[in-house]
Amino acid sequence: MPETAATPPAIVWFRDDLRLADNPALYRAAKSGQPLACVYVLDETHPRIRALGGAARWWLHHSLQALEASLAAHGGTLLLLRGSETRAVLQLADALRAGAVYWNRRYGEAQREVDAALKTSLRQRGLVVESANAALLYEPWEVLTNAGGPFRMYTPYWRAAGKLGGVADPLPEPAQWRFAPLPARLPMRAALDDLKLLPQAPEPDWAGGMREAWSCGEAAAAQRMHEFLKGGLHDYEAGRDRPDLPATSRLSPHLRFGEISPRRVWHAAHAAGGAGRDKFLAELGWREFCYSLLYHFPDMATRNFKPEFDTMPWRDDAHALRAWQRGMTGYPLVDAGMRQLWTTGWMHNRVRMVVASFLVKHLMIDWRIGEAWFWDTLVDADPASNTANWQWVAGCGADAAPYFRVFNPVLQGKKFDPQGDYVRRWVPELARMPAAQIHEPWAASAPHLAQAGVRLGQDYPRPIVVHDEARKRALDAYASLGGRGPMSRLR
Repeated sequence: MPETAATPPAIVWFRDDLRLADNPALYRAAKSGQPLACVYVLDETHPRIRALGGAARWWLHHSLQALEASLAAHGGTLLLLRGSETRAVLQLADALRAGAVYWNRRYGEAQREVDAALKTSLRQRGLVVESANAALLYEPWEVLTNAGGPFRMYTPYWRAAGKLGGVADPLPEPAQWRFAPLPARLPMRAALDDLKLLPQAPEPDWAGGMREAWSCGEAAAAQRMHEFLKGGLHDYEAGRDRPDLPATSRLSPHLRFGEISPRRVWHAAHAAGGAGRDKFLAELGWREFCYSLLYHFPDMATRNFKPEFDTMPWRDDAHALRAWQRGMTGYPLVDAGMRQLWTTGWMHNRVRMVVASFLVKHLMIDWRIGEAWFWDTLVDADPASNTANWQWVAGCGADAAPYFRVFNPVLQGKKFDPQGDYVRRWVPELARMPAAQIHEPWAASAPHLAQAGVRLGQDYPRPIVVHDEARKRALDAYASLGGRGPMSRLR
């Protein structure tokens, strides 16, 4: 419709969709012909919506900065508000005398409740409200069993998803841009720095490694995707488990904050082809499955998916937990992963499985404690994937790894970091150890240790647990659940 002086603005509420291309809410609002008011609300007041961890807050700052620049290039502004989402959007709608509000859907239970109530309030005030899917290939309510319920196993879920038909084509950026004048004063308005998403003095600046490792924003996401599809997709299936090789997409934080859409990645991967394409797309499918679980089982972040694990005899061991968090367990692959995480806000997926298994099964520490550490330290900390993956490793989740699978960090290191290059990068104390001994330095002879400049217990710790003993302890604990044998309820 043509713009006139009386045309009421349309609010575009950005959330986990910090991009211009393939953004259905933005596209529909722009196509309506109404002048746009683009807003992001940082709400840290809701008691049931989990606040972002430190690493994710760092990413959010830079992603918002990139989005501000993208909108400014088209003559627009990203309005930043802080406080209750509901109050912020209602106040903005009143101040602008807006005619419509557009947003893309979220899938956590508390977020859905906020959106539903706000949609009702806005419509009662006479506004048009539209929501759309920008985060997933398929909506959680679209992929269901023949009985109409949610899937609890990934393979049948992904098979059923494939029968729904093709993935919708990604939308372009809006062809035309019109922006509404924004109110000079809003009680909840904030500048980006006012949101305090970065490390704040006197807190040390712990983000240097992340600044070195990452570029944030929509343009960086597109570049990362194209580089991977051009150079890494063909060998993805063979190389994806090798942390010593640059063989993964590293798109997870870009997807987490919606700097690129899964639809765009899906179609780009299909166009690129290559031997690793199907395996890569299956990883997108696992992300979809995790969001289905979040939607249908919203308490997965705090409760065991399998209730028989509620009696698991977890240990309270602050010393062991601290050693794990700092990458000082004495197991080089575990320590390399935890140090990579602390430095860059990211960890290779194979190593994530190994370090999670180590915490839960070697140390017998509750998976929720590990999940909380990842939530605070991962730039891609995702409410669906983080929880589902931790429960998968612990054996208590949907489609979980068998409880008796206890990753041996030495064998995992020898298999997936065969020359020790990953360990050498992140555990420099062991840089001079030969490949044959780098994953178990305690087994090296005194002359070999001396030649490598390693003094166990001084330069690098001895193992805090013995693998065989820890494995037996874990299996005994799993076998005790429900007071039955290990192959009864945990089959």
